[in-house]
Amino acid sequence: MKPESNRLPDAIPSESVVFKIVNRREWENAVVAGQYAGSAADARDGFIHLSAAHQVGETWKKHFAGQDDLLLVAVAVEKTGDALKWEASRGGDLFPHLYGPLKVDAVVGVQDFDGRSSAVQDLRNSSSG
Repeated sequence: MKPESNRLPDAIPSESVVFKIVNRREWENAVVAGQYAGSAADARDGFIHLSAAHQVGETWKKHFAGQDDLLLVAVAVEKTGDALKWEASRGGDLFPHLYGPLKVDAVVGVQDFDGRSSAVQDLRNSSSG
């Protein structure tokens, strides 16, 4: 069942920040445009794939390992409006999916990313202050 708004029922994670792994050039273009329309995989699936903090490492391993020039983008859930839905995906885990463009003003942090788990905590810390 998809929630109809960003109000999260008990079964839905109560994350305040979610993450997107993105190619640096794509992100730089998004900053100029004011929004990120998503990767080719996002376009194919009809939504922008995001990850909760505990999902970033596995997402990197499965889809981005070996790629260079990646960024980890931290997104404030409260700034995504009704476009963010939590849906079952890999292993039945609930993943945040953004149905619409990612507005640059919803981003609370960006960091170079090579798959190391400390990057998630670094961004969470910088976005909470």
